[in-house]
Amino acid sequence: MVDRVVLKDFGVEFGGDRLVVVAGPCVLESLDVALQVAREVKSICDDLGLPYVFKSSYDKANRTSLRGFRGPGLEVGLEWLSRVREEVGVPVLTDVHSTEEALRAGEVVDVLQIPAFLCRQTDLLLAAASTGKPVNVKKGQFVSPWDMAYAVEKVKSAGGGGVILCERGTFFGYGQLVVDMRSLAIMRSLGVPVMFDATHSVQRPSAGDGRSLGDRRFVPLLARAAVAVGIDALFMEVHPDPTSAKSDGPNMVKLAHLGALLEEIARLHELVSGGLRDVLEWAEIFDF
Repeated sequence: MVDRVVLKDFGVEFGGDRLVVVAGPCVLESLDVALQVAREVKSICDDLGLPYVFKSSYDKANRTSLRGFRGPGLEVGLEWLSRVREEVGVPVLTDVHSTEEALRAGEVVDVLQIPAFLCRQTDLLLAAASTGKPVNVKKGQFVSPWDMAYAVEKVKSAGGGGVILCERGTFFGYGQLVVDMRSLAIMRSLGVPVMFDATHSVQRPSAGDGRSLGDRRFVPLLARAAVAVGIDALFMEVHPDPTSAKSDGPNMVKLAHLGALLEEIARLHELVSGGLRDVLEWAEIFDF
């Protein structure tokens, strides 16, 4: 049995029958871009009957280089996220990097996200949960899926609005990631909803000159595979013009291409939902 994580103000439910789409630009570049992306993605999701959560970061604190664009900062970023939430009518999700940020962001956003490199930071996990908001914990590239049980334990110990686990790839040598699709089933067997980050999974960490590269060609392939395995939410970073994006451009999906991709994803999810067995059921059937 998987917990249901509900965003009550918007009726969005992680762990229910419908696939939740979490999408937006990697980092907040401007209020105009944020509003444009949120409105267009919401329209696409409404047409397909998919719940939508807007995602963007006010500060990318783990840039490879000092030259990397980090965003507008906490206060301005939260103001922009609040504007998106109110004007577009969608829940919003953002990263937090410290206990102080978690408490402040928890007053504004609907879901707090723990970056992959910080998924073992106990104080941060506890602070995020203490806000009462759901917490999406990205599995570190260096962490096994079964060890995410300890992150779940930490978040649940502080109460809050529930926990989601997110797969975003595992280190495969220097500058490469690989996705072990088993991790989705393993983490879901912990009793919490799982999300798949289809765009960071094609990232090539720190493979450029002081920045990360990526290959967006493989986003649709990995997204389809994850939906077939069985996920509760699909995370994708999108931008009107990824080539000019200030962060993670090489692995982001172009906004104009998102509709066709999500239409295919929605059909696939409808085909497989209700007919998939989780890893524990298969283990019992085949006596693994």
